[in-house]
Amino acid sequence: MTVLDRNVEVLARLARRFGAALKTVYSTKAALEDHVPQADLVVGGVLVAGAEAPKLVTRDMVRRMKSGSVLVDVAIDQGGCFETSHPTTHAEPTYVVDGVVHYCVANMPGAVPNTSTHALNNVTLPYALALADKGYRKALLEDANFLTGLNVCEGKVTHKAVADDLGYEYVDPRAALAG
Repeated sequence: MTVLDRNVEVLARLARRFGAALKTVYSTKAALEDHVPQADLVVGGVLVAGAEAPKLVTRDMVRRMKSGSVLVDVAIDQGGCFETSHPTTHAEPTYVVDGVVHYCVANMPGAVPNTSTHALNNVTLPYALALADKGYRKALLEDANFLTGLNVCEGKVTHKAVADDLGYEYVDPRAALAG
């Protein structure tokens, strides 16, 4: 198994955890060109917060894959990271392009609603408690990770990618919270 990523810390952590059982590769266009066509399964998990996912796997790469290979586009909710992706549903989850099976279900966690709801609750509860205990301004200003999730405040767009994509002026979230 091979994992491609642009975060060297993630790659190092995976290498330490799995050792020789896992090959880690820094993700570049050349690395994708080399690895995608020979893969039996490609899972695209690209996320650019507040923006459309880049199309990392080209139509040509898909054409060069073995017939029966599978692409799973986890980034489909942000437009998908494969040029041949389009959203599907749980009722009709797959389609084939050039002999390659595509699974591009929007809202994949919807397939396991109870489990995904519990998982979402577990990760969001600390933020809800911080809001309740501290109020939104203090909670956001005291937690840099929480602050990165702020998109709009006081009518100002406080997330750079959202502002850029929508053509709005970007305002630093700390400045918007101070106003």
